[in-house]
Amino acid sequence: MNGPWVEKYRPQKLEDVVGQKHIIERLEKYVNEESMPNLMFTGPAGVGKTTSALALVKSVLGEYWRQNFLELNASDARGIETVRTNIKEFCRLKPVGTPFRIVFLDEVDNMTKDAQHALRREMEMYTKTVSFILSCNYSSKIIDPIQSRTAIFRFTPIKSEDIVNRLEYIAKEENFEYELPAIESIVYFAEGDMRKSINILQASASEGEKITEDSLYDVISKAKPKDITDMITKALSGDFMGARNLLREVMVLQGTSGEDMVNQIYQEISKRAFEDKMSSEVYIDLIESLAQTDFRIREGANPRIQLEALLAQFL
Repeated sequence: MNGPWVEKYRPQKLEDVVGQKHIIERLEKYVNEESMPNLMFTGPAGVGKTTSALALVKSVLGEYWRQNFLELNASDARGIETVRTNIKEFCRLKPVGTPFRIVFLDEVDNMTKDAQHALRREMEMYTKTVSFILSCNYSSKIIDPIQSRTAIFRFTPIKSEDIVNRLEYIAKEENFEYELPAIESIVYFAEGDMRKSINILQASASEGEKITEDSLYDVISKAKPKDITDMITKALSGDFMGARNLLREVMVLQGTSGEDMVNQIYQEISKRAFEDKMSSEVYIDLIESLAQTDFRIREGANPRIQLEALLAQFL
């Protein structure tokens, strides 16, 4: 397997980043410039924030990028001491062979407020010699003084067709066979997350010579969309016992977790509402019940009991 495929097939150039064309076009304007503003990349996981940051750093700093680049994951080093030591010490050093240095802070929304305020002071102090790239899932968790000092780029989930194309490319490079429905199922469960898609693909490929839809579900322990559709159809038509039996089969035989079941049920009823196969009133009631079920499961309640109670609400 030659290590994690997410690293092996991580794009090294901005032009190779998948699915964020409008953002990449803006970032390419910073290449060959004498300075670069502080940047904030915000959006869900697995959509190219880190990849874009690393590709930008290599393009901007060129052959000297290793000497002039500091990367930290703020979820591992979230306190103020990280700013006072690692970041401050790096910023004090003069750039080597380039006009400025770059600090990349990943998952910066996990930093404490005190650490964020300390970071803001460093951003102000070294504005001429250091540019910061901040990455986060939720920009709302970043203090306003930092947001106002950055150019914000909002990354969106990657389109399904782009992920399919990337997975097919990797499959050909790794020389293994696959069924297209299996690839499409990976994309369905990844929900726009390229990293998750590639990890599932690698896990599935390790199980045999060919990735099939059946072998995929054995690996990921998820319910087949058809089973979820049938279960909800039975519940809405009044066949509670039939729906309950399907639920138990999926959770026991396929090993699907309660949280995954909640997510898949949400996807199915949202799809029905979007396609006008369910009234707004029914959809609202089911979403409220689903939210309560999700909360109770996360609080430690028995998932099967909670999901059976949810199906009873569908009647």
